[in-house]
Amino acid sequence: MSATKIIHAVPSDPLTGAISVPVYQTSTFIQEAPGVNKGFDYARSNNPTRKVLEDLVASLENGHGGFAFATGLAAIDAVLKQLSSGDEILAVDDIYGGAYRLFTHVYQKLGITVTYVDTTEIENVAKAVTSKTKLIWIESPTNPTLKVSDIQGIAQIAQSIGALLVVDNTFASPIAQKPLDLGADIVIHSGTKYIGGHSDLVAGLVITKTQELSERIKFIQNASGGVLGPWDCFLTIRGIETLDLRYRKQCENAMEVALYLAQHKAVAEVFYPGLKDHKNHEIAKRQQNGLFGGVVSFSLKKDDQESANQFVTATKYFKLAESLGGVKSLLCHPAQMTHASIPREKRLQAGIKDSLIRLSCGIEEVEDLVNDLKQAFEKVERAKELSFI
Repeated sequence: MSATKIIHAVPSDPLTGAISVPVYQTSTFIQEAPGVNKGFDYARSNNPTRKVLEDLVASLENGHGGFAFATGLAAIDAVLKQLSSGDEILAVDDIYGGAYRLFTHVYQKLGITVTYVDTTEIENVAKAVTSKTKLIWIESPTNPTLKVSDIQGIAQIAQSIGALLVVDNTFASPIAQKPLDLGADIVIHSGTKYIGGHSDLVAGLVITKTQELSERIKFIQNASGGVLGPWDCFLTIRGIETLDLRYRKQCENAMEVALYLAQHKAVAEVFYPGLKDHKNHEIAKRQQNGLFGGVVSFSLKKDDQESANQFVTATKYFKLAESLGGVKSLLCHPAQMTHASIPREKRLQAGIKDSLIRLSCGIEEVEDLVNDLKQAFEKVERAKELSFI
């Protein structure tokens, strides 16, 4: 969907002509008779502002239905509620810490088995699936090591065993990648990130490929009730209007930052799909339409948390905070922040080293971002008690 189509897919108000979508801040709706209404009866079940957002995200991903939840984890939870005891999930090993916590500490207790594999190799997926695998769960790119998986190839495996393929498309956004077009069944977004884009809301989005899946997610959304409120729906719609512009600028900035980090003497490894030495660069180039995202991760040659702590507290423009995808640049230390819920041994197996630092590039001038990193390296290297080399 082009920037023009995205902007004009947001409807004006037919009642008043308002150019912005109204915020319907109401809990209930007057009915003409029992069961006779204008399509809305109770705000948990539906809300006009939320409906605009849900229709919009469905069109962004070329899906059948869209559903807005209070948080990204609420969206993930709604998808998992389709499973039954005895079912198995095959999940990417470098998974978001919150998803790992939900999978491991909530759903495994309910009798659902979770197996984690490196999905960057198709063979790993083919070997790990069983007759009980009902869900294959991938992020592409992953958080935080930016691993890229072949969505189309994995979709074929899922179809062959009758499993659903769910793709967390948060990092790529609908601007770069449309997993449903590549064979996925369900797409997840943390709307908090690129789609909202201003670090001022939390939201989760589910987009489904078929009417059957739409009906199942809609039932769960209404039954569980973790819906996104109308004001946050309005903010998310507003974010979508500038998504294309923001995301492309963030991709440009991230590429320049990655190239700078790749030649720095204190950096051991840079994780960014746009770099030609990235393991699955060609796959990313193909399925992400040449846009590689605004997140760059890197590890230090001195691989310990002390080194990482020194660095993440030395930047000026990159603010130390959870989350990503906003207009202001952020950085974090996944081992102590976003992925602290994952045991260290599993983190290391997934490539999340003790010194790994994740950058989320905003829309600032790229020269300012590079200079900020440069001064941070210099500041830490001047410290007597620490040497990066």
